[in-house]
Amino acid sequence: MAGKSRAVRCIVSGRVQGVFFRASTRDRAVALGVSGWVRNLADGSVEVVAAGEPDAIAALVEWLWDGPPAASVSGIDVVERGDPVPPGFDVVT
Repeated sequence: MAGKSRAVRCIVSGRVQGVFFRASTRDRAVALGVSGWVRNLADGSVEVVAAGEPDAIAALVEWLWDGPPAASVSGIDVVERGDPVPPGFDVVT
């Protein structure tokens, strides 16, 4: 049962670099059937762009609050996104 697609851009702050956050986010996104990418930002945060079924996006955003075991997330800024997101999910360097 297909629903309307949703796309978001999330900026995840806290201890989120050097803790396998990007690889773990990719694994979770692929498992949820979500497209997009994840990358480290110069300020120490992580940017996640994700598109897919609304329930899958909600599940990914909820997971971002925990992240991998070594992460310590202090905040997530989620903004709805209108630009197209290519299929697949990549770690961008």
